[in-house]
Amino acid sequence: EVQLQASGGGLVEPGGSLRLSCATSGFTFSNYAMSWARQAPGKALEWVASINSVGLATFYSDSVKGRFAISRDNAKNTLYLEMNTLKPDDTAVYYCGKWDETDSPRDHLFYEEDGWSDELDYWGLGTQVTVSS
Repeated sequence: EVQLQASGGGLVEPGGSLRLSCATSGFTFSNYAMSWARQAPGKALEWVASINSVGLATFYSDSVKGRFAISRDNAKNTLYLEMNTLKPDDTAVYYCGKWDETDSPRDHLFYEEDGWSDELDYWGLGTQVTVSS
């Protein structure tokens, strides 16, 4: 059974940092691309970042580029999201997702289409990130 479990969320002040983890099991983690996405209250799921299966290629939304870093440890079957210079607009539930490919789309327009998240085959339970003073 494929399982994805995000953790590491919490309450942080603006300008602060958090590191999210996504522990996985039930599949060969090193064979698949992974992504992070987030959902703020009353808003649609927003793609945040993606990484290919071997961790050599990353891709970010414009809203987080330069502040967030996606990475993975294939020996530990774990995906990470390092979040720096956090803003109140980053407040959301953060989810990790698995692609059924070694790489994921690298076209920002793809992630603006309704239903883009259906292209991933698994999503985990999320972790809440709240940025507030």
